Amino acid sequence: MESRLRVFLLISLSAVMAGCSLFGRDEPPMTEPGASKPVISPEVERRDVRKPKIDAEDFKVGAFAGLISVEDFGSETIYGARASYLVTEDLFVEGTYARTGSLGLTSAEVLAGFDLLGDNREYEYYDFSLGYNLLPGETFIGRNWAFNSSLYVIGGAGQTSLGLDDYFTLTFGAGYQVLPTDWLALDFGVRDHLFEIEFTTGQKKNTHNIELTLGFSVFF
Repeated sequence: MESRLRVFLLISLSAVMAGCSLFGRDEPPMTEPGASKPVISPEVERRDVRKPKIDAEDFKVGAFAGLISVEDFGSETIYGARASYLVTEDLFVEGTYARTGSLGLTSAEVLAGFDLLGDNREYEYYDFSLGYNLLPGETFIGRNWAFNSSLYVIGGAGQTSLGLDDYFTLTFGAGYQVLPTDWLALDFGVRDHLFEIEFTTGQKKNTHNIELTLGFSVFF
């Protein structure tokens, strides 16, 4: 009799414990009253990102103006036009034509009292160059304005006309370009035009003619 009673009690106790475990499954796990919140919240706020709209055109034409220091003749205003073709995103070829007004007298002309160039005192050149964008990036103005920009180097060759003579010319320099819109570019450039001349001193010498320009161009 006692054995049967023990079996009955064991069965009843097992049933009660199973029922408690079943009813307790839907209850949330208990947390300690002093437990801290997670350090990193899994909720990440999304923000809208606007992709830059850059036209896919490969040609660019524009105009520029600035100053050029013609060795032995002083500085003079220069103006001209440029056309470029974008071979790749960073590599481009460019053609340039520019000219100045009437150049001033050299020191030799002033001292000797004669005119070396006569009525042909304009400085005129054209060249073809290869350029490469070294540091493409962005230019920031304040907190809300950002424009695509790039620092580039360029070099090429062409011809310079001074007086009645033409001179083979090497050109090299650098510039900084900013795109305020997807079709307009602003450009600040520094270039050196190197050619050999002899009529100013009677001996052949290489002249460095430094040019500073500011220009704009449009894509099409």
